Amino acid sequence: MIPLSVPSLKGNELKYVKECLDTEWVSSAGTYVERFESNLASFVHAPNAVACVNGTAALQVALVILGVRPGEEVLVPTLTFIATINAVRYVGAEPVFMDCDDFYNVDVDKTLEFLAKETEFRNGNTYNRTTGRRIAAIIPVHVFGNAVMLHRFIDPCHERNIRIVEDATESLGTYYLNSELQGRYTGTVGDIGCFSFNGNKIITTGGGGMLVTSSAEYAEKARYLTTQAKDDEVRYVHNEVGFNFRLTNIQAAIGVAQLECLQDFLEAKRRIYATYKDKVCAIEGVSVADVPAYAKNNHWMVAVQLDTRRYGKNREELMAFLKEQDIQTRPVWHLNHLQVPYRTCQSYRIEKAITLHEKTLCVPCSVNLTEGDIDCVISNLRHG
Repeated sequence: MIPLSVPSLKGNELKYVKECLDTEWVSSAGTYVERFESNLASFVHAPNAVACVNGTAALQVALVILGVRPGEEVLVPTLTFIATINAVRYVGAEPVFMDCDDFYNVDVDKTLEFLAKETEFRNGNTYNRTTGRRIAAIIPVHVFGNAVMLHRFIDPCHERNIRIVEDATESLGTYYLNSELQGRYTGTVGDIGCFSFNGNKIITTGGGGMLVTSSAEYAEKARYLTTQAKDDEVRYVHNEVGFNFRLTNIQAAIGVAQLECLQDFLEAKRRIYATYKDKVCAIEGVSVADVPAYAKNNHWMVAVQLDTRRYGKNREELMAFLKEQDIQTRPVWHLNHLQVPYRTCQSYRIEKAITLHEKTLCVPCSVNLTEGDIDCVISNLRHG
């Protein structure tokens, strides 16, 4: 079977985990947690990083730190994994769904249009004219590793007192090539950025996340909240409601080893994307989704797009055929404004997300994918 996206654990993972076991530092205390935080912060050029149990927890904590309160609203893309939206609901806030652009990211033009036409600014805050609720934050998601045009959000959000939480759970290693963000890594532009180390991400800790920020105050608050908000560790005094969200030393040890391989993983992902891009173009009705020219992409996931009329099969039919050939694929996530828990939430001019959802299929792109694997996938796409 050719899997969709699996980890590569061929570096120092076993050595570092064995050290944790030998020294009996296996829980959330230990040197590897700090090393992982420091090494990731150094890689993305962020002053502060705080490890969390997963990317969803990082998003939730970020919203809490930035003061998002129950009954307020957060602008989110409809095209993303539901964890982004669930984090909003975990803090008692309501999502407002935005459309996506050609790169599967939140549509900046429509979002700014929404702010201009559907909100009002008074008493230092932005309010939704339809619901009357305060809009406290926006969560741009760098989908599949594609960088959102964040430079266009910074001033409008600052002027409206809307905080930016970057969902960079899929984009570790992506950085901007032009605009005023040149050289900046995704996750380091907003007030707080969040990464994920789930098993299918470009690096993994089996499960885990990281919160990065330029604010030492936010980082200190994150460490406080993720360790059950301990005010006196000896006497177990807690003055706030905290979370049991810290990463274990064992997981962090895996993360340290994975970071040592990240540049190799990025090169492999870029090679895989380039190979697909070069070879798929010969197949009638199939194309590899473009990526933004304004950023150096990590190519976490490779998405192909189908023209059903020209290709002769729709996405579901192609998925079923490839499954018979032992090739694992997946569609884009079910759009969140249509998910049962969120159907009553406000959405704004959702159009392109529907089109992309219907015609997109993600194909195998693990970092250890061979040229033969890619040729097998392409051959079956051709004969599908």
